[in-house]
Amino acid sequence: MKKFRFFNKVIFIVNTLAALLLLISYFLPYVPPKSFATLSVLSLGVPLLIILNILFFLYWLLRVRKQMLLSLIVLVLGWSYLGSLYKFSSSKNIEDSDNFSVMSFNVRLFNKYNWKPNKTTREDIVDLFYEESPDVICIQEYTRGTPIKLKGYSHFNGRYKKNVRGGHAIFSKFPIINSGSLEFENTNNNAVFVDVVKEKDTIRVYNVHLQSSKINTQIDYINSQHSRDVFLKRVKAAFIMQQTQVELFLEHKSKCKYKVIVAGDFNNTAYSYSYKEILGDDLKDTFKEAGNGFGKTFDFKFFPLRIDFILADEDFQVNGFKSYSNMKLSDHYPIKATLKLD
Repeated sequence: MKKFRFFNKVIFIVNTLAALLLLISYFLPYVPPKSFATLSVLSLGVPLLIILNILFFLYWLLRVRKQMLLSLIVLVLGWSYLGSLYKFSSSKNIEDSDNFSVMSFNVRLFNKYNWKPNKTTREDIVDLFYEESPDVICIQEYTRGTPIKLKGYSHFNGRYKKNVRGGHAIFSKFPIINSGSLEFENTNNNAVFVDVVKEKDTIRVYNVHLQSSKINTQIDYINSQHSRDVFLKRVKAAFIMQQTQVELFLEHKSKCKYKVIVAGDFNNTAYSYSYKEILGDDLKDTFKEAGNGFGKTFDFKFFPLRIDFILADEDFQVNGFKSYSNMKLSDHYPIKATLKLD
């Protein structure tokens, strides 16, 4: 009996730590990484903290212990966080003749360096685009050496710097009347944009790829080198760079007179400063509007990570969202949003 009581005490100590960290994480979107980079790193672990607190709540609930209130109160205080992690409702799928779709996919250079054993990755991705037939496709880490051609699409390839392995591309079934690139300094990351015409409306589409924190690489590094200091240093540096990139993006976006769609790989979660700043007061997260489940977009074995987003102006109605988490074509999973301009 004493052993059992000691075990419960240990469980509650760990529970208290997890609850405290989750409570602190609620303030992360309001803390600029340049001011407190160490705290910003916690945003990557928020999905795990939510899952842990749910498990702790269930543990104490099954034992009818008052300790269950700790995690319950913290989870209730951050109820909106649960919606960013998991959507309990079924996917919205509203058919409308005015619908159009936007897909975003980090293709990881079409497996150019054989990270995955699949030798037909490039062809399989092209097949996916044809099968799903989105009206706009935003591709991150688009290879230069073997570009793809999609019949029925115009495209803009943001070759933003010389001697850089990858780039970004936007393919559109709608006419492209303007395009450009935002230069992120001292990095391989970047953002591109196009203005497309849908009937009488002109729409600005941004394809954004923020600074990578190299999640997989860093986890492997920690396991093999036991160097948490190096991990923290590199992730903090990445988040600080993300803040600079977001500031540049927002300055560019503020000058746009059209309705805006922002798609891409943010290399951060929906609990981060970068996401909150880009979302702002005028955009909405299409997954939260019409998705279901975890909406996992990155192949991370420890817990579900959603770091790829399609955000749409408030004037767009979100009539559907789909995450292709069963596709093993990259270290990311494609996502697609179905929109209608009201």
